[in-house]
Amino acid sequence: MRALGRGGPVVGDLGLGCMGMSQFYGPADEAESIRTIHRAIDLGVTLLDTADMYGPYANEELVGRAVRGRRERVVVATKFGNVKDGAGRVVGVNGRPEYVRTSCEGSLRRLGIDAIDVYCQHRVDRATPVEETWGAMADLVRQGKVRHLAISEASPATVRRAHAVHPVAAVQTEYSLLSRDPEVALLGALRELGIGFIAYSPLGRGLLSGRITGSDDLGPGDFRRTLPRFQSEHLRHNVGLVDRVAQLAAAKGVTATQLALAWVLAQGDDIVPIPGTKRVDRLEENVAATALRLTPEDLAALDAVAPRGRAAGDRYPDMTTVDA
Repeated sequence: MRALGRGGPVVGDLGLGCMGMSQFYGPADEAESIRTIHRAIDLGVTLLDTADMYGPYANEELVGRAVRGRRERVVVATKFGNVKDGAGRVVGVNGRPEYVRTSCEGSLRRLGIDAIDVYCQHRVDRATPVEETWGAMADLVRQGKVRHLAISEASPATVRRAHAVHPVAAVQTEYSLLSRDPEVALLGALRELGIGFIAYSPLGRGLLSGRITGSDDLGPGDFRRTLPRFQSEHLRHNVGLVDRVAQLAAAKGVTATQLALAWVLAQGDDIVPIPGTKRVDRLEENVAATALRLTPEDLAALDAVAPRGRAAGDRYPDMTTVDA
């Protein structure tokens, strides 16, 4: 078990990212997704991560159905701020206080719960001072609609401003052997402030599983086709990097997935990775990584293979959406 910040919720070592159950990674299978969530809970996974934009809305409804009758065993985290149009395209970021309030009401209704355990600002709204957004979020805590607050893809400076309004339980940012930017300044600031870290895409959006060798492994509707790291020369470079990770994994008798997750877990007990999956077998493979202990030699070998900055291509087509 790991604590998300001083006074934050205590959760299992590994969380479950639910996004791909409803969007972005190919066809949805609700029955298998719910089986996956139930199996996760049985295996001690307590942090379930969703957002109102996933679907949009469908993922919160799915998680709500899955936790019915199991509510006391899970920590539900959801996010607001990315605004979609009727066609499901992200058209902006909204952190205005009135939007915070209406978004929370919608999430509570769709999840079918009385209070959101971790409510997260999904992206920083550059048109709205973070103090205004977090003032509204703090009001939700006082009203009992939300228990803890978080922010995603925010710079250390923005985190400090939010934390001055209300304690930040966790910051959520992409972090893996392929995405090590949080090591530059963010993780140090969070540890200074006593804030936890939720690592999303700890498998590099599936690359670190070793199962993606080319663009043909991605379905026609898979949004990874739009990401720079999955484009031609970048993808070939990154697959080569993952091949070396897989060789280290084979030498330890584990999968590349398990070694990559064990590496994230080894970076600090204040870090909770939330690998996403919609299949029970993949979930069980992921959870097995929590039993893997890496030696200093293992960590040094992985640092040599995948040092910070070694991956090719940006994380998103437009990195201005990240408050760096």
